[in-house]
Amino acid sequence: MPGIESDFPSSSEGGGPSSSRPAEPARLHEPGIVASSVYAHGVRIADIPIEEAGLWASKEGHVVWIGLLEPDTKLLHAVQQQFNLHTLAVEDAAHAHQRPKLEQYGDALFVVARTAQMIDKRIAFGETHIFVGQGYIVSVRHGASTSYKAVRQHWETCPTSLAKGEDFILYAILDFIVDNYMPVIEAIQDEVEEIEDKVLAKPMLRHEIEKLYMLRRDLLRLRNAIAPLVDVCQRLANASVPQVRPTLAPMFRDVTDHVRTVQEKIDSLREVLAFAFEASLLVGQSQENSITKKLAAWAAILAVPTAVAGVYGMNFKNMPELELHFGYHAVLALIVISCTILHWRFRKNGWL
Repeated sequence: MPGIESDFPSSSEGGGPSSSRPAEPARLHEPGIVASSVYAHGVRIADIPIEEAGLWASKEGHVVWIGLLEPDTKLLHAVQQQFNLHTLAVEDAAHAHQRPKLEQYGDALFVVARTAQMIDKRIAFGETHIFVGQGYIVSVRHGASTSYKAVRQHWETCPTSLAKGEDFILYAILDFIVDNYMPVIEAIQDEVEEIEDKVLAKPMLRHEIEKLYMLRRDLLRLRNAIAPLVDVCQRLANASVPQVRPTLAPMFRDVTDHVRTVQEKIDSLREVLAFAFEASLLVGQSQENSITKKLAAWAAILAVPTAVAGVYGMNFKNMPELELHFGYHAVLALIVISCTILHWRFRKNGWL
């Protein structure tokens, strides 16, 4: 289970809808709520309860950033009421197993991205659903996913960037998701290199072939999970989405380039695994051929004494050779010389 972000300390700066009293705690320890903060001109001024999120988002220059982790239906409906989210988008966010996509519902933008982590040397997949609208952004995480606490902490140190608004936060989240593909790729690359080092030494055993197959299947699943994200980022970069300002187009193009880089690495690793499997088959066939040649060579060598012994093993009384004084020694010498010549020839030809 991904780590839960810790509470952010409250700030005494700024006022809110209920300025006559301090803002209530955001109840971050409730199940599903990771963070619920409001930012004014890039500076976090308070942690707020979900029930006040809509009022804070309507204030000029304020952005509400809510992070949810596998929320229940009740919590999602509470968020829906605050920002008037579309029912279909909320239903998608409540249930995982969505493919990466970008959809527009009125004034709100709904983005789905797949996440990935290495767990027990296997790729575990998760999803992040992001709602973006005027003055708010809501991220909903499901499954294997790295906490976005690092994103918050990093950009909170850069108020000028964070002041650009909710579309910049969308860029920061997508960029973080794509960057976290790289540790997965690097972990698989280490395993692929280990397989490469062994493949030419000996044929692959059954468990090694199974491992190779699982790696190729995981890479295919990863590629299928992130491939649609290219189209999502391209749409965000083409300034065709009203919620994203044209000035942020270069940032989303940069994310698109990162996704394509990940795709190229995945394709490269899958090709290496395919070559490794083919090389292992060739090594196995080569060893089988070598063994076959050795067996055939020894069979040919043993055929000489077998044939001679078979002739003299016949129970006939009148055989001319039986009366020779040095016949036995001559036959032994013939056998040794013949076998020695055959052995020399086979060794010269590389069969032995």
